[in-house]
Amino acid sequence: MSTASAQNIDVRLPDGTTHSHPGDTTAMDVARGISDGLARAVVAAEVDGKIVDSFRPLGEVAGEDGSVSLKLLTSRDSDALDVLRHSAAHVMARAIMRVYDGVSLAFGPTTSGGFYYDFDLSEKISEDDFPKIEAEIKKIIKAKEPFERFVLERDEARKLCDDLDQDLKVEHIDTGLSDQSTVSFYRQGEFVDLCRGPHIPHAGMIKAIKLLSVAGAYWKGDASGRQLQRVYGTAFFDKKELAAYLEQLEEARRRDHRVLGKQHGLFAINPDVGQGLCLWLPKGARVRVALEDFLRKELLSRGYDPVYSPHIGRVELYETSGHFPYYRDSQFAPLFGTEVGGLLDAWSSRLSEGNLSSDDEDKLMAAAEVFGVKLPQYKASAAADAKQKVLHDWQLAHERYLLKPMNCPHHCQIFAAQPRSYRQLPLRLFEFGTVYRHEQTGELNGMMRVRGLTQDDAHIFCTAEQVEEEFRATIDLTKFVLESVGLEDYRVQLSLRDPDSSKYVGSESNWDHAESALRGVLQHSGLDFNEEPGEAAFYGPKADFMVRDCIGRSWQLGTVQLDYNLPQRFKLEYKGSDNATHQPVMIHRAPFGSLERFTGMLVEHFAGAFPMWLSPEQIRVLPLSDKSLDYAVAVAKQFDEAGLKVTVDSHDGKVQAKIRNAQLDLVNYMAVVGPKEAEKGHVALRDRIDGDLGSMPIAEAIARLTDEIKNRTVRQAVGSSSVSIADSGETSHEY
Repeated sequence: MSTASAQNIDVRLPDGTTHSHPGDTTAMDVARGISDGLARAVVAAEVDGKIVDSFRPLGEVAGEDGSVSLKLLTSRDSDALDVLRHSAAHVMARAIMRVYDGVSLAFGPTTSGGFYYDFDLSEKISEDDFPKIEAEIKKIIKAKEPFERFVLERDEARKLCDDLDQDLKVEHIDTGLSDQSTVSFYRQGEFVDLCRGPHIPHAGMIKAIKLLSVAGAYWKGDASGRQLQRVYGTAFFDKKELAAYLEQLEEARRRDHRVLGKQHGLFAINPDVGQGLCLWLPKGARVRVALEDFLRKELLSRGYDPVYSPHIGRVELYETSGHFPYYRDSQFAPLFGTEVGGLLDAWSSRLSEGNLSSDDEDKLMAAAEVFGVKLPQYKASAAADAKQKVLHDWQLAHERYLLKPMNCPHHCQIFAAQPRSYRQLPLRLFEFGTVYRHEQTGELNGMMRVRGLTQDDAHIFCTAEQVEEEFRATIDLTKFVLESVGLEDYRVQLSLRDPDSSKYVGSESNWDHAESALRGVLQHSGLDFNEEPGEAAFYGPKADFMVRDCIGRSWQLGTVQLDYNLPQRFKLEYKGSDNATHQPVMIHRAPFGSLERFTGMLVEHFAGAFPMWLSPEQIRVLPLSDKSLDYAVAVAKQFDEAGLKVTVDSHDGKVQAKIRNAQLDLVNYMAVVGPKEAEKGHVALRDRIDGDLGSMPIAEAIARLTDEIKNRTVRQAVGSSSVSIADSGETSHEY
């Protein structure tokens, strides 16, 4: 508490007026002073940019000067919905504790589309149990009991959680909150939970709530830890909003790329190959080739040079870049040329974690000697850093490789492979490079979250003076790519560093310069963008394109990242016009993000019905009978020679059934041919969307179709929705 509650504080309102209040005044008190109607509508408050409870004394959050900037939040404010859903998670947890015995609480955060809470309990929760849980939720909401905040010293907090038999909360106080002298709790009736808040004034503000699903989870995401049950739900201020959201969820299920991918033969994931490793089937591969060819042609026209790099690299390469061991948890284990390499690697990891007893150390030393490795410099009495150095020196003397988790270190070495002059800059290198990430099994999701992904990766090496122009060009390229597939509803997130975090590398001046350059380009571009501190890559700020699909979901797709640090780490240089050596600036950019995720997203966006230029089967020729089969084959040959993806339906059966099958297979056009068409050299053209287009010469049909492909025409039958359902995951792949 920076200001004593007894002292007066100055409260600045959005209209510019300032009023003096006692320090124990709450935002709700301020609202009541304006009108009772406003007080009833207040959900939470924004104090100096931070969301807090409306019932929290303002003196507790006031600045050193004894003043606060206050904004009262109602259901009209976007931040208020997050507060409502956080409170709904508590209400759900309270209801579950009423229904089941022996419930141990984990965490209950909000998500972009709702909330979840993780529980440890012996009885299995299923969706069949949702009605009885929701019945208890309704009782809690009807009671309108207030949320009450209180703060305890750490030891008192630990004892309270212990008394409540909440062992997971005790563990979190001991570990995750070990640096906190006090912690906060929220009480609602008999329910008490360790929580930062904020919360709504009372549960009666939840007008619409629905439990959605149940899944498995792990305590703090550690697959080796306790297995928990995760119950998902959502909540709104209005029942109509909930109904619209549930309708969108159902539409999203119908568009699930995993179902459509299997149904239309686009991709497969086989456990014999490996979880998270996509097999691109012929139809899916055709979509991918179309995307690659489109972007490759565009990049070559914009002055990019193609390069290729191997699928593995020495670990030292990624140690230089800083990716290893920084991202080690999401990388596959190193590959060693000797049997003992993995043993020493695990040994070193245990040391870094402080998780190695002297007895285990002796056993590891003995095991290494079995493999013929002696480490005379390794002293059991030495500090962990010194021991790790001995192990690391041995590793440096022996080859160890990593499945490539990113392309940028390889491109840095391509830049360094030849002397460079300022006359060669900017140097734009691109590659459809496959990289590998060891994602947790529970996080894998079809093509959306995979372990092997191909990035449309490019790195631009330029002078400091060229940064803004090149960054502007990459922004324009990303816009062009997204709009070419009909994705025109997007905003940009400018991801900046958190100045209080140790995550980031490089000098503060470089960061300031980089962030200022990106901000300036976005401001001049006229793009709608928002700033998100703490979301930058570890080496530099970035601009992420957040795209809304036709049913309102938000996806993070294209990304552009500015980097002053990797060129410094790899000691990259070019000869300037002054004949001195200079360090280039590096721009990372990937309009697709990854071909797997981008394709999966397009499958869902178009519900599998791709526009002509991307479609794996653009036209199907349908003979009326076997007598017209030869003509059908001849027609198909002409379509094929014109560059169209064409097939012939030679099955027996009526043409109406063939049309229906083509519609179900989402073929863009059908060319029906019979004796009359053969006599005239015509086809009866049908459009998947518009139906019968009539009889026309083959050349006219070809011209119509090729023009649609050339213009990359996107025709969608589904409009966008105003309700945003759950974001479809983080995947900026910032490596």
